[in-house]
Amino acid sequence: MISFDLDMTLLDHKTGKITPSALESIDRLRKKHKIVLATGRDMDNYYSSIYRDIVQPDAIVHMNGTKITVGDTLIFEHHFNKKLLKDLLCYCDREGYGIGMTLGDDDFYIHPEVIEASDIRAWGSCGRRFKDPWQMLDMNIRTLAFIGEESQVRRVEAEFPDLSMPLFAGRRGADVMERGISKADGLTRLAKYFGEKEDLSDTIAFGDSMNDLEVIRKAGTGIAMGNAVDELKEAADYVTSSIAEDGIYRACLHLGLLAD
Repeated sequence: MISFDLDMTLLDHKTGKITPSALESIDRLRKKHKIVLATGRDMDNYYSSIYRDIVQPDAIVHMNGTKITVGDTLIFEHHFNKKLLKDLLCYCDREGYGIGMTLGDDDFYIHPEVIEASDIRAWGSCGRRFKDPWQMLDMNIRTLAFIGEESQVRRVEAEFPDLSMPLFAGRRGADVMERGISKADGLTRLAKYFGEKEDLSDTIAFGDSMNDLEVIRKAGTGIAMGNAVDELKEAADYVTSSIAEDGIYRACLHLGLLAD
């Protein structure tokens, strides 16, 4: 298996497109390898499915390992503890923090004004369809997204030690999940499903942010993008060039993966 994070590993936020050389590499790699997307996103959501369909992976580790699919088959999912979820949402509501998730075409966020302002800063507009966030208490939630400063992330982590909150690459927010769930766990489950080595020694993983840290450490070969956070670069077996400088393609050449 060769796994790829999506945002700022395959998908360049500056262009809004998956790097063409990365797509070329994937098309050549799939002849001999299983292609896996391992991302913090739910790739079945309306704003992510377009990239899923472009990459056409053999399997997807969605939402940092809380949902795993092979084709149309769901092989694993994990849901938030209901009491923990309620306590977390109430805390963020009191503190004025933006936290929530997207389901289908709808967005459920505590303090949606925080998310709207963040989207406008990053993309120039916000096209989300916000719904009553307290409906999340009646849903099976796998993971959440926290939008805010790193200092706010650290305050939430201190208040809720049962949470894991790896920072986004830009450090302007974090994925939110229960401890014990990660992309690395997701790849291990896929390895078992495919009948491969569960220690991931035959796996190659690409990433750029803190939610990639465990999988970069555990994969046989962990590759950090040149635009990755410093912590990931230090943990990686190899640091390639940035996404804007064809980092995936250059790493594949370096590792001899594109030889016929």
